[in-house]
Amino acid sequence: MTLALTQSDFRAHIKKYLDQVNDDDEVVYIARSNSRSVAVLSQEKLYWMEKALQAKEDSLDYAVARDQLIRRNVLPEDPIVESNDDYWEQFK
Repeated sequence: MTLALTQSDFRAHIKKYLDQVNDDDEVVYIARSNSRSVAVLSQEKLYWMEKALQAKEDSLDYAVARDQLIRRNVLPEDPIVESNDDYWEQFK
């Protein structure tokens, strides 16, 4: 679940929200003045996002990063592929 907060609320409950970011893998959006905002996310989630962006799409690094992002609900699950003759014919 993503949280959207005011800067005052975040400041008043910073430990609670930082624990949610680390323990529950939440992303916290903080509204600031002048229609600006910031996002707080865990270093681990950011690491896997950067890893996926920097890796070549057909590489093992990309596959591992993508799997980590699926586990963290950043990316949706891959659809289940029906195993029929048409599916296997594409590999011949």
